[in-house]
Amino acid sequence: MNPQREQFLNLKAAPARLTAEEAAWYLGFGPHEIPILVAKGLLRPLGRPPANGVKYFATATLVELHRDVKWLSRASEIVVEYWRYKNAQKTTAVGVDGR
Repeated sequence: MNPQREQFLNLKAAPARLTAEEAAWYLGFGPHEIPILVAKGLLRPLGRPPANGVKYFATATLVELHRDVKWLSRASEIVVEYWRYKNAQKTTAVGVDGR
């Protein structure tokens, strides 16, 4: 396990807002999956950050989502569907003869 991740997960009290990477660690997703969940409306960053800006997430909200089995199941399905679509696009773009 990443030492930073392990240290973060062992904190007795988390800060009030978390970065996307910390939110991913807390929820059990990869950091690259957080933008997918945001785009699909399953996660909302605090405020109105610019598209290419740092996004923060409320720890209180993440605690609720962490305990919500239905939300976790839906979020997991969304991530799987996203990668299934992306991988299908690659095989379609390559074509039948491999070029």
